[in-house]
Amino acid sequence: MNTPRNQVHQLPTGQRTRCEVWTRVMGYHRPVASFNIGKQGEHRERCFFNEPEQGQPTP
Repeated sequence: MNTPRNQVHQLPTGQRTRCEVWTRVMGYHRPVASFNIGKQGEHRERCFFNEPEQGQPTP
């Protein structure tokens, strides 16, 4: 079944669950919720990017 990539699905509030975010720190994975407040702030400031395919111009 194909769905458009930009289609947004929303669940009713009663069916939603909290999502736990994990990230890699110093070579191992940890939940962001276990970080101290300074480290959580650092995680929020991280930049994400998509690497262009080889041979494609960089925007």
